[in-house]
Order: sequence, then C-alpha cells, then structure tokens
Amino acid sequence: MDTKDLLKKVRKIEIKTRGLSNQIFSGEYQSAFKGRGMAFSEVREYQVGDEIRTIDWNVTARFNHPYVKVFDEEREMTVMLLVDVSGSKNFGTQVQLKQELATELCAVLSFSAIQNNDKVGVLFFSDKVEKFIPPKKGRSHILMIIRELIDFKPQNKGTDVAEGLRYFTSAIKKRCTAFLISDFMSRPFENELKIANRKHDLVALRLYDIHEEEFPDLGLIPVKDEETGQVEWINTGDKKVRLAFKTAALERNGRLEDLFRKSGVDFTKIGTHESYIKPLMTLFKKREARR
Repeated sequence: MDTKDLLKKVRKIEIKTRGLSNQIFSGEYQSAFKGRGMAFSEVREYQVGDEIRTIDWNVTARFNHPYVKVFDEEREMTVMLLVDVSGSKNFGTQVQLKQELATELCAVLSFSAIQNNDKVGVLFFSDKVEKFIPPKKGRSHILMIIRELIDFKPQNKGTDVAEGLRYFTSAIKKRCTAFLISDFMSRPFENELKIANRKHDLVALRLYDIHEEEFPDLGLIPVKDEETGQVEWINTGDKKVRLAFKTAALERNGRLEDLFRKSGVDFTKIGTHESYIKPLMTLFKKREARR
C-alpha cells in the first residue's frame, strides 16, 4: 500500500472510530476502566463526619487543630493493546477480515483511552514478539498505531499467546489495563494468562469468523491454513464432516471460555460478520455493574 492510500485509510478509520468513541464509548469506557489507585490531593481542616484514619497528624500537631488528607481517584491509566498478527488475521469470509476488525477495535479503544488522558501502547505478536510500541498519549501517537495496524508485515505466521503475555508482563512494570486481541488458536497459555492477570487488568477479545466454526455445504473444497500454508481438501457436502467440524469448534471455544473464567479474565467474542459496538458495550456495562 502506498503512502497516499495508507493515509487515506488511516483517516477513514479515525473518522469512524473517533466518532464512535465520542458518541458511544467514552462514558462507558471511563466507568468500566477507572483508575485503580488514590492520589494525594490536599490537606484541609477536619469536618464532622471525616474518617479519623485520614487525619494528617504532622499538620495537626503543627497547627494544634485537626487536619485531614484529601485523596482523588487516580484517573490516568496505561492501556496496552496486545494484538495477534499471525497468518490467521488474513481470514474473513463475511463483512471484513479479522485484521480489519482488530484495527478498528484498537482504534476505538485508543480514542476512548486518550479522551480520558490515558496512555496507549501496543504489542504485536505472532509466535514471537514482532513489535513493541511503548505507551504514550496524544492523537499523533494513536494515528501512528493505526498506520502500523494497517500496514504491519509480521516476520512469522504462527500464534503463541504465551510468548506475547510473557513479554508484556516483563515490559510493563506498573499495573495497567490490557486488551488481548486474538482468535486464540494458539499453543497453551494458561499459566502466562494467570500471571499477567494477577499483575494487570486483562481483558480478552476473541475475534472469529463464522466459517471457522461451521462449514457451509459447498461440496469438495480446498481449505488453506494461513499459518502453516498447508492445503487440505474437505468434503463439506458430507453432513458428518460438517457436524464433526462444528462440534470440535464448540468444544474448543468452551475450553477457552472456561480458561478465561477460571483465570478471572473478562472476555467477549466479536465476529467478522457483526458490529463490535454491542459486544463491547455489553462488556463495559458488565464491568461497570461490578464496581
């Protein structure tokens, strides 16, 4: 893609996702992902009803009158986007490819974050860490991230979620909110997921295409694995083949959702055939209700 086309595409995504984050997501995002700590704000005179444990004894002794410390919630956060850029990102039989869906999701989350004065960083991973963009604030930083999401060419095609999580856990020292965006067709990553979620606030967004979970009846067709390049001929006209494929997909997804639940990770799934607005809003409101 040449520079002119790339910038045009970046601008188009910015207009759409920035509008959505302004109109729909900003309030919900702020409620769902509030700052975790409390920051010291000021000292003021004690008033009836103030908690005794907030008394500042040094200031009280100096002025011979009780004073209390006032704290504000720390709003500023760091948001990390952990994005699967393996070969399967190029799959999509419906409205868009998984890569296009991931790009829009990252953009709308990023614009929601910077409206709340949060820093945003990105980690691209395949079966190795492909690129790390340290967290920063500002529109120009977000536009650079969107450019990378559109035009990035990974060196490897496999998927190893564990590798991405290991790097993330060691690279980001202070607690942050992280969105893990993948189809999760990966080697095992249970331990790394639990470790990352203990240190940070992890949210999993599973991207999928309906034809990864259910074959249409198209007769004998070639199916290519985007990660290995292997082509296999499948008889989709056979009812048993279609049923076996669907059953395997349901079992795989069930195991994944169990893993997220056991690890205490909030999650949702978003298909290439649908708008991401409803799944994201449902996720945000679920988190908000728990606070």
